[in-house]
Amino acid sequence: MKRILLISDTHNYLDATILSHAENADEIWHAGDIGSLELLEKLQNIKPVHAVWGNIDGQDVRIRVPKIAQFECEGLKIMMTHIGGYPGKYEPSARTQILDYKPNIFISGHSHILKVMNDPKLGLLHMNPGAIGKTGFHQKRTMIEFEINNGIPQNLAVVECNRW
Repeated sequence: MKRILLISDTHNYLDATILSHAENADEIWHAGDIGSLELLEKLQNIKPVHAVWGNIDGQDVRIRVPKIAQFECEGLKIMMTHIGGYPGKYEPSARTQILDYKPNIFISGHSHILKVMNDPKLGLLHMNPGAIGKTGFHQKRTMIEFEINNGIPQNLAVVECNRW
């Protein structure tokens, strides 16, 4: 069993709430717009991190993490990218990658809108944790905690934080 903390759009912002949830996870997954190499390294010093770069990330971050991450966790195929869309409205290059890799879970960020939804057409679970940083239009900062146990995502919880 693995406990996952899924975050996105930190925009170089970390606080005690994010850090405490990170410490309770087995892995941290970051869906882009990290904000700085220093923030990425802080997370990596806490737990193993799977991350992708986002549109605001500079070359220092882009040379350390991929645009698209494909990996396995507890028997599930995971695909993560920053700008990916959602079921029925996938970004075209993300859709191509999804059709090729056939992930069980597809993760994207960018929209600052939390969404978790099944895609029965492509047989996957789509997750977007919203934004946990303070930059953007969102009124609540959000992240997702969940477990993967014997190939089953379970115990999903949305963590909401006030923006200010």
